[in-house]
Amino acid sequence: MNLSLLQNTPLLIALFSVIFAQFVKIPIHFLMTRQVKWSLFTSTGGMPSSHSASVTGLATSIAYETGLASPIFAVAAMFSIIVMYDASGVRYQAGQHAAILNQLRKDFQTLLHDLKKWPQMDGQEKMEELKTLLGHKRSEVFFGALTGIFIAIITYEFFI
Repeated sequence: MNLSLLQNTPLLIALFSVIFAQFVKIPIHFLMTRQVKWSLFTSTGGMPSSHSASVTGLATSIAYETGLASPIFAVAAMFSIIVMYDASGVRYQAGQHAAILNQLRKDFQTLLHDLKKWPQMDGQEKMEELKTLLGHKRSEVFFGALTGIFIAIITYEFFI
């Protein structure tokens, strides 16, 4: 293995930005609900967007290393825009659809149970709910983007 990969600052900042954004979701959730939810570290969605933090950290790092006029920065910036648009648009809407579908499934099961034409689910395999936290609100994407940008700026200004 070539150790030069460990000297790739943009890659390291992008990875650190993901880890930082995922970790900070736990105390933010605690401040809002007074509940510690460790599973947020590995979940999608939530405040801040780790997708946004990662891609903006990467793009900001590339800007520091190659300049704003470089073609590689243009690629990183467009990649960031597409990822953040997807996180706040398509993926967010898919999560909203999943929530509605979950409610429809519950209502349908209740109807069948009330009609006594459906066997009890106790002891049998229950249907797993669709994942509803797939994407991000625009505010989550915004603060995720700021997270990545700030991590890159702090790294380059104070450590490199």
